[in-house]
Amino acid sequence: MLCFDFDKRPHTARCATGRRALATSAAAFLLFGAPAMAADPPPPPQVFSIEIPPGQIDKAVGQLDALAAGLMARSGIPGMAVAVVKDGRTVYAKGFGVRKAGQPELVDADTVFQIASLSKSITGTVVAQQVGAGAVSWTTPVVTHLPWFALKDPWVTAHVTLGDLLSHRSGLPDHAGDALEDLGYKERQVLERLRLLPLAPFRVTYAYTNFGFTASAAAVAAAAGKDWPALAEQVLYKPLGMNATSSRFVDFEQRTNRAAGHVKVGGTYQARYQRRPDEQAPAGGVSSSARDLARWMALILQNGTFEGREIVAAKALLPAITAQTISGHSFAPDARPGFYGFGFGVGISPSGRTEIRHSGAFAMGAGTTFALLPSAGVGIVVLTNAAPAGAAEALATDFTDIVQFGKVERDWFAAYGRLMAPLVAPGGSLVGKAPPASPAPAARLSDYVGSYASDYYGTAEIVLSDGALRLKLGPAAIDYPLAHWSGNAFTFHPVNENQTDGSVSLATFKTVGPSGARALIIEYLDEHGLGTFVRG
Repeated sequence: MLCFDFDKRPHTARCATGRRALATSAAAFLLFGAPAMAADPPPPPQVFSIEIPPGQIDKAVGQLDALAAGLMARSGIPGMAVAVVKDGRTVYAKGFGVRKAGQPELVDADTVFQIASLSKSITGTVVAQQVGAGAVSWTTPVVTHLPWFALKDPWVTAHVTLGDLLSHRSGLPDHAGDALEDLGYKERQVLERLRLLPLAPFRVTYAYTNFGFTASAAAVAAAAGKDWPALAEQVLYKPLGMNATSSRFVDFEQRTNRAAGHVKVGGTYQARYQRRPDEQAPAGGVSSSARDLARWMALILQNGTFEGREIVAAKALLPAITAQTISGHSFAPDARPGFYGFGFGVGISPSGRTEIRHSGAFAMGAGTTFALLPSAGVGIVVLTNAAPAGAAEALATDFTDIVQFGKVERDWFAAYGRLMAPLVAPGGSLVGKAPPASPAPAARLSDYVGSYASDYYGTAEIVLSDGALRLKLGPAAIDYPLAHWSGNAFTFHPVNENQTDGSVSLATFKTVGPSGARALIIEYLDEHGLGTFVRG
């Protein structure tokens, strides 16, 4: 799952916003105090560097069939669904390709996809509804409703708010807790172990964390006295008529019209794995259709109102969809920074218009995105049933380019493809390396056998079976055969959401003596220095 910022051009767009009037008002306030008026004056009008001429949005919609078909052919992805909203109405909803490679069933606008981290924007909307209802606020401390929740620093534990976790500024490291989910830990077990992770400076460091985000949503659900899927259904899905949408994997699994996830094997996509994201449901567990998500986009573009009914209070929604933290600092003086709200990515396009976006990705087979231009009242959502390759983002950006500039400004599929490649690349220091020609001998295999423990990861069991070592990890007891590399170092091939096909991990035994090995370091789990397991 992901969210990223992508500076589209090497210059900063200019948007005139009445700076002189603002400066004059500020000076008057400093000199004379607050003016005596019953209400604040209206904000100055926005003036964009590039206006959208009449008919240009319709032109962009009219090109979607060809653009989508071209990206399908170029990328090879099996299926895609696309929807566009304009001025509160769905003006385009269509499917392309097949739900599962090798099968005849076609994708349509009602095909249900796992939307991965696009779920975060849905969650931000649900929390905004609860803020508007007075159940919580963006500044509510998480421990108010999850008293057992803790981070490594007691002061941060007491002060970290719903908004801090929803904007990824808690100080938790990037993707904290994801590996625990891969090992079979349940939601609360993962959240309880976050207290063992090192923290970066609080509220000044952006690091994308699925389980930090999940903790915030869990606190909101606790305040409501419900589980998260039930709360989301009650306050958002049902009021919007999103009948194909759920935050429960079992509901997705039971849909007849659903898309299978695919990964690239050689040069073709295959339906090999099934991601089950219930443990981080608020961060990545939503399944939905393009048609349903169009209704949600209309809600956001109309400031919380849908078909004349207020679903989310506009005042509560605004903080979610506007900048709360810097997610990507400018790489040059004339480059635009990226921002993150409460579950929404926020940026400024070269036209001077605010764009609201979020992407989602499962390495096991999902690539999704949406893009909104609030000033134009238009938005697009793109869902694909393949591991992230940049096709979803490319189509969305092709569309927003035509909306704003009348043409596609660059080869977005090539650009986004380069960004996506690391997400599906195999991991490990030994990837692509041949085993040593003359490896140092191992100790007796029985010297390695035993139970090793980590406070963070739990138990690693080394067993001897049919003359070879095997590693069993986590509550799921995931079983990996070990192959000797050299000396006390062995290798295995983890495969999960965060370790794609072809990944290689070292398993290195330490302090091997007459009484056997005393410790085991597992490379792929050692990102934060917590990958050492000590023998009991």
